[in-house]
Amino acid sequence: MKGRAPQDPGDPRPEGGEGRASRRVTGAGEPTLWNAGGAEWLKGDGPSSDVVLSSRVRLARNFAGFRFVARCTKEERSQIARAAKAHALSGEVWHAGGVIWIDLNDTPEIERQVLVERHLISQQHAKGSEPRGVAISVPDERLSIMVNEEDHLRIQVIRAGLALEHAFAQSSQVDDAVEARADYAFSSRWGYLTACPTNVGTGIRVSVMLHLPGLKLTGEIEKVKRAAGAMNLAIRGFYGEGSEAIGDLFQVSNQTTLGKCEKDILAAFEREVIPRVIEYERVARRTLMEKRRLYLEDQLFRAVGALSNARLMKSDEAMQALSMVRLGVCLGFFPRMNLARVHELMLQTQPAHLQRLARKELDQAERRVERARVLREAFSA
Repeated sequence: MKGRAPQDPGDPRPEGGEGRASRRVTGAGEPTLWNAGGAEWLKGDGPSSDVVLSSRVRLARNFAGFRFVARCTKEERSQIARAAKAHALSGEVWHAGGVIWIDLNDTPEIERQVLVERHLISQQHAKGSEPRGVAISVPDERLSIMVNEEDHLRIQVIRAGLALEHAFAQSSQVDDAVEARADYAFSSRWGYLTACPTNVGTGIRVSVMLHLPGLKLTGEIEKVKRAAGAMNLAIRGFYGEGSEAIGDLFQVSNQTTLGKCEKDILAAFEREVIPRVIEYERVARRTLMEKRRLYLEDQLFRAVGALSNARLMKSDEAMQALSMVRLGVCLGFFPRMNLARVHELMLQTQPAHLQRLARKELDQAERRVERARVLREAFSA
């Protein structure tokens, strides 16, 4: 990622360099849900996958010569979207494999929420009303490029398990490919200029999704939260900023980027902070197995009982029960179940996915019935 001073604003460079990447543009009425377990990060086979669901690296970037999204007119956002789409679909960006472009303005709300639930766009991006879109790699869903969210571009790579260096390598490669075609807003003093001051500098946000049921059951999760706060890290819920921690899933991320290089931020996460939290969780699980096994087994099998028999199931109830099943799989209690299947069920029972699979809109009461049915069938098989 090379920083360059802003150049004179002008028309975006023309699209070119088709390369070998296959591209498909989609809009309303076309499927945006691939098979529910298709995303790489759902497969549960990455490093330290017993504790770490996924690693994400996100880069905030803005084009030189345009105002930040919040200050743009609709026409300016349209210009940014056209330029971003041309750059994002170039062969230099994707190299190989497929990419799908989704115009979010023309996409039904449920389809947008499917993308949120798959962590491909943010809730803010889903709810926006001005010209905006997203490019997504298929079928692995590792890479997504949000256009006209808070910044002109949000380049995001998600990998399974603790794999921040791999995620960073891919995001950096994509960033360089886009920057070779377009000028970014960059200051020799401040670095990459972003809409939110906390992203100024490298513009990087590093986060890891952790499953911490052991620390929750042993009452030690607050210690981890306090320690993270002392290290200037943010702990958020399953859907990031503003969301609750459901299913004992916590997203840990850096809060500042100014004055720090990408390698330092990554090193602190992948070699110091996250391994420490992983070890805390594993120690808590061992403590439960050795000293509180009956209590642990009660929690695990109560969860299976609820999933196997419930006729009504709220989303947070399902996630909590599936969290216990995930813990049981990692500890060897449920040999017929695997992490990929648990993750698939976590996704399938989210509101938008549930309606997508039912092929119709469901109100809250209907979703509780349908969710319970899906889970009963899964656990009676």
